[in-house]
Amino acid sequence: MRAKVATAPVTLLDELQANLAHESVARRVQSLRRVTDLFLGRCVDYSDDQIALFDDVFSCLIRHVESDALALLAERLAPIPTAPPNTLRNLALHELIEVAGPPLAQSERLDDAVLIQCARGRSQQHLLAISKRLTVNEAVTDVLMERGDDDVVNSTVGNPGARFSEHGFATMVTRAEGNDSIAACVGLRRDVPRHHLLKLIAKASETVLASLAAAHPDAHKDVLFAVGEATRRARSAKQGILPKTAVSHALVRSLYNDGRLDEQQVARFASTDKFDEVTAAIACLTQVTVDLAETIMIEARIEGIFILAKVCNFSWTTVQSIIAMRSKLSNLVPSETAEHREAYARLRQTTALQVLRFHRMQQSTAAADGASPNGIIGIRNSADSAES
Repeated sequence: MRAKVATAPVTLLDELQANLAHESVARRVQSLRRVTDLFLGRCVDYSDDQIALFDDVFSCLIRHVESDALALLAERLAPIPTAPPNTLRNLALHELIEVAGPPLAQSERLDDAVLIQCARGRSQQHLLAISKRLTVNEAVTDVLMERGDDDVVNSTVGNPGARFSEHGFATMVTRAEGNDSIAACVGLRRDVPRHHLLKLIAKASETVLASLAAAHPDAHKDVLFAVGEATRRARSAKQGILPKTAVSHALVRSLYNDGRLDEQQVARFASTDKFDEVTAAIACLTQVTVDLAETIMIEARIEGIFILAKVCNFSWTTVQSIIAMRSKLSNLVPSETAEHREAYARLRQTTALQVLRFHRMQQSTAAADGASPNGIIGIRNSADSAES
C-alpha cells in the first residue's frame, strides 16, 4: 500500500509539467485540487519522504495559480500537523492575508524563524493572525509587542498560550500606559512579574473602570471584572504575589533570620536581575514593608532608592547595581549619572532615617484611611523638609 501511495505523486509530477506548459489556469487549479485531495486522503499514513515529494509538487503548483486557489489550499492544509513544511512556509509568507492567515494562525509546521520573518515584514493583519496561535514563544511575542498595533497587542496579551520574555513584559507594560483596554488584559495575566504589574497599576488612573465600561457597554460585566481583578491583584499583597515571588520572599526572610543577609548578598541579587529578592532584602534590612520597597523600586525617580540604600549604608557600587537592574527590568534608559553619585554621597544616613520614619507614618495613615501611599513623591518631599 505504501508503494502505491508513493508512485501517485510521481505520476502527478509528469502531469503537472504538461499542465503548466499548456498554461491553462483551470488545468492548474484542477491539478492543485487533485494533489490536495490525494494528500489529505492519506496524510496520516505518509512517510517523511512521501511528504517531501508532496512538498515539491505543491511548491511547483503554487507558483502558477491565482490567489483564490492559494487561499483555499492554505485553509485546507493549515490544520494538518503533517502538512508539507515548505509549502506552509511559502503560504505563510504570502503578502495577502487571505492566503497567509490560516497557516499563521494554525499551522504547527511553522517555526519561530518564519513567524518572526513574517512579523517583521508583513502587515498588521499578519501579526494579528500570529497572535492567535495556540502557542506563541517569547522571541515571537517580542516582535509582536514592538511592532504590533493596539489590536495585535491586545490579542497577544489576551492569548493564554503566549509566552513573554522579560523584555516582552516591559514592552507590554509600556504599551499599556494610557491604554485602558491593554492595561486590563495585562492585569488579568497570571504570569506578569510582580514588578511589572506594580508599575502598571501605579500608573493606572481611577477613570480606567469608567472609560472601559463606556467603551464596551455590551460587555459591562466583563469590563468591571477585568479592571477590578487587576486593581485587586496590585493592591493586595497576598493576592498579588505569584508562587515564584512568595518563594523568593521566603528565601530572603530565611537569610535575614539566619544573619546571612548583607550588602554583598543584595549586590549578588541585583547583578542577576532578581527584583523580588532585592526588594525583599531591602525591606528586611530597612524594616519597611515589601509593598513600600516595591513602590519605591518601580517609580521613575531614583531618590527613593538612595534613601533606602543610605539607611542600609550601601556603597555606591551596590547602588549602581540596583539602579542597573531596575533600568533593565523596566526597559528604561539607565539613569545613573555623576550627579546622582554626588547626591548619594551628600545624603546623610540620619537624614535618610528621618525620611524613612516620615514615610512609614505616611503609609500607615494612608492604609488606615484606605488611600494609596504617595510613593516616591512623598519620600522626595520629605527629604526636602528633612534637609531644611
